[in-house]
Amino acid sequence: MSEEVENIAGEVIRRAGDARRFLIAIAGPPGAGKSTMAEGLAEALKARSESAEVLPMDGFHMDNAILIERGLLARKGIPETFDVRGFLDIIRAVRPADQEVLVPVFDRSRELAIASARVVSPEHRFIIVEGNYLLLSLGKWAELEGIFDYTVMLAPPIEVLEERLWARWRGYKLTEEQASAKVYGNDLPNGRLILANRRPADITLEIA
Repeated sequence: MSEEVENIAGEVIRRAGDARRFLIAIAGPPGAGKSTMAEGLAEALKARSESAEVLPMDGFHMDNAILIERGLLARKGIPETFDVRGFLDIIRAVRPADQEVLVPVFDRSRELAIASARVVSPEHRFIIVEGNYLLLSLGKWAELEGIFDYTVMLAPPIEVLEERLWARWRGYKLTEEQASAKVYGNDLPNGRLILANRRPADITLEIA
């Protein structure tokens, strides 16, 4: 993936020209490698003397207490379990590069979002937004259309996603039954939803 990241870094710098703020979206199913690519792209841009920050969509997970109340805890991660309005507000606040914006970050080990855990400052030229539903054409997520300057869709084969998701949940010491519920009851169905209902991206990577 490193060669792809370097190519994307060069392309976004070219497209950005002299813009003060340039928003990049990295979207894809669970397990597609979005976080890894986002961090790698930020480092590649910084290596070229650019300023960059990553803004993860996962920080906008609804709290477990709300999900329990709504009967959605087992489906955490589906589009309806995110604070979409709050996410849209943050993206719109970040867009003009005229103020410091504090954003939440999700702590997967504790399954909760930490408020104001990352700073997006006006000095950050490239903002790399990463998350499952950035290119989803359904519901309020569709309001993101046109807000990003460059979009990347990661779309590995389902069997690759399945393998990565099993490794993820086993890494969190889940039992085989618990991991299976996460993979087949939630993550892979979400992945299929994303792949079937995505807006076109500037570049789609079907990386294995």
